[in-house]
Amino acid sequence: MKILKALILTLLISSTGFAQIQKPQDFLSSEFHKERREILRNKMPENSVAVFFSNPIRNRANDVNYKYHQDPNFYYLTGHRQPHALLMIFSEEQNINGKSFNEIVFVRGRNALAELYDGGRISTAEAVKELKIEMAFETPEFKNFPIDFSKFNQVLFHDFEDDVRETQEEGDLYDLISQFKQKTNYPDKSNLDITPEPQENNLNTTLLDELLRPMRGIKTEEELDLLRKAVKISALGQSEVMRAMEPGMSELEVQGMHEFIYKKYKAEYEGYPSIVGAGHNGCVLHYIDNYKPEIEDGELILMDLGAEYHGYTADVTRTIPVNGKFSKEQKAIYDLVYQAQEAAMSIAKAGVPFSDLLDTTQAVINKGLLELGIIESLNEADIIDPATGRHRYYPHGCCHHIGLDVHDLGEYGTLEENMVITIEPGIYIPEGSPCDEKWWDIPVRIEDDYLIKKDGIELLSDDAPRKSNEIEELMKEKSAFGQFNLPELEEK
Repeated sequence: MKILKALILTLLISSTGFAQIQKPQDFLSSEFHKERREILRNKMPENSVAVFFSNPIRNRANDVNYKYHQDPNFYYLTGHRQPHALLMIFSEEQNINGKSFNEIVFVRGRNALAELYDGGRISTAEAVKELKIEMAFETPEFKNFPIDFSKFNQVLFHDFEDDVRETQEEGDLYDLISQFKQKTNYPDKSNLDITPEPQENNLNTTLLDELLRPMRGIKTEEELDLLRKAVKISALGQSEVMRAMEPGMSELEVQGMHEFIYKKYKAEYEGYPSIVGAGHNGCVLHYIDNYKPEIEDGELILMDLGAEYHGYTADVTRTIPVNGKFSKEQKAIYDLVYQAQEAAMSIAKAGVPFSDLLDTTQAVINKGLLELGIIESLNEADIIDPATGRHRYYPHGCCHHIGLDVHDLGEYGTLEENMVITIEPGIYIPEGSPCDEKWWDIPVRIEDDYLIKKDGIELLSDDAPRKSNEIEELMKEKSAFGQFNLPELEEK
């Protein structure tokens, strides 16, 4: 019987091999990730080691997990998309047991039963071949791996989030973290109230972000190819939903149309929870419930969504009239936000401070709000909401990097060539605001994605119209979604 079981396991492993998993051919190349590791290694302090852990698997409920998403830094450096893994990069060549190396990855071993349910795992041999990493071991081997972290001047890693709960099997992520803490004498934070100042050590949890921020902020051509696809898919989604929009739809239905288009174009994820807010809901900056069952005639709907394509996410926002026609007040606010975005676009180029973009949009919006009579003066008392300490009607920033994160790592001093950023001014006037009621519940945000160049910018999201009259014209066109005639749910 044992021989039979062994034979079955062997057959299962051979029939569910990692190499047999089909995936698109336009992922980042292994050479890209190898080059990223080399660049990081050259930036690291003398006699240091950088340690990266994969993201944890996050539980949805009971025995059901969310779809796995790799830690962006881990993916950036390896291309490995599976959980329970550890990467070490050394500033100088190491030698253990007669073998020399600059980097090591630990991955889960093959497991026929697990692969039967969840798909193929990468083996150590495949990790070396596919990921182009010098040495690979199975994760249970980390426990007795002969490495002395105390000999390094600095051990670089990101501090741990409290979201990995318990060991499920030897060599899983929690086990790797536990072993790492033991090997490095990581301070027990639960005892810090007893010993407020932990003993000095060689652990550094801040330097990695300082080293990675300029790397991830400047995109390579490979990264730009993926970002262009993500942005184009997102903009096409905005345009098609404009054609399909009509009163009576639910916010969830609108969200679903966007996300259907993402999947149609083979984008694996949404880059962040989709924001679809009609009327007052659009005044909530990160409104993700999308619960409103019927969007009303005469409302504006704010749609902030982004497709994630092979790890890289777009971030595109449009605000449109549900019935296809802006009211006088809606158009006044919309056109003011558009003018603010245009003003920022006109000055954006390499060498310009990030802060200039925010200052420019705020100046345009403040002047326009004053002219419309929404604020009485440019004094701080009329502009700042005392409850939040933010601008009463434009309470957020103007720009951020996009890439492997929707708010990607990057420098925020001056704009540099091959940065990809958003410009996203907005005005939000919730019910009860200290202005004429005719302005209440008008939310407008226009957000586009831009490639920074030496002498200007490239608008990447131009497949979705931005001008108010162009939006109204597009909303007159027929939508591909008009072909769907689904039966009504019968209520009993």
